[in-house]
Amino acid sequence: MTEHSTLAHDQPRSLGRVVMVVPTYNEADNLAWIVNRVRQAQPALDVLVVDDNSPDGTGDIADALASADEHVHVLHRAGKGGLGAAYLAGFAWALEAGYDVIGEMDADGSHQPEQLGRLLAGLVDADLVIGSRWVPGGSVVNWPWQREVLSRGGNLYVRLLLGISVRDATAGFRLFRRSTLEAIRLEEVRSTGYVFQTDLVSRTLHAGLRVREVPIEFVERVRGDSKMSGQVAIESLKRITQWGLRERWERARCRASRSQSRAMIEV
Repeated sequence: MTEHSTLAHDQPRSLGRVVMVVPTYNEADNLAWIVNRVRQAQPALDVLVVDDNSPDGTGDIADALASADEHVHVLHRAGKGGLGAAYLAGFAWALEAGYDVIGEMDADGSHQPEQLGRLLAGLVDADLVIGSRWVPGGSVVNWPWQREVLSRGGNLYVRLLLGISVRDATAGFRLFRRSTLEAIRLEEVRSTGYVFQTDLVSRTLHAGLRVREVPIEFVERVRGDSKMSGQVAIESLKRITQWGLRERWERARCRASRSQSRAMIEV
């Protein structure tokens, strides 16, 4: 079940302990800036920086932030292993640490911490909340039209191929309940790139859980280099195509098997 919401409360409501997982690779220009914004916008939240051994010193900046603030934590990984792999490592750390709500957000400022209240409010009666660019009230800032067409078209393709109604399944600004991550069998997730986001949405829906989208304003980064490109997006869509077609084939086989079994019983 999916729903859209325009809730915009600024404070979490009895959700328990919340941590935002922020993966980083060469984000020295942005990390302190974005972590400080999270801490100011939602002082009760914790932040986990998952750094993939950034050569620009991002990991050292993260350690300094953690030393100065008990709400900031750091997980160092051996090297650049992909967005999904970084999130899976962060999720495992957060689950082990006993957090009740585990979130995702980028380190580059494209996901505005000041809008986290919308996601927290939306999670009150949902299992996964997505900060969506493509629901009414959502928007993007400083994107060329080609990238908007690619994102909108990619999400339409995902909806049609996977048979889901989520309008921004590729979005990376989201909150999961602990119980959601425990229900979707993270140990089976093999997607490590940007397709990871779609994978987790699909798993959540297949588990019969509720996904809510709330509108956000997505702002293109102004500092540092983007990790997303047209080539990366196209490669992600190829992976989704392979995955979606395989899933449809499995469903068709299951239906055929059930039909054959019913026919044998009737005979």
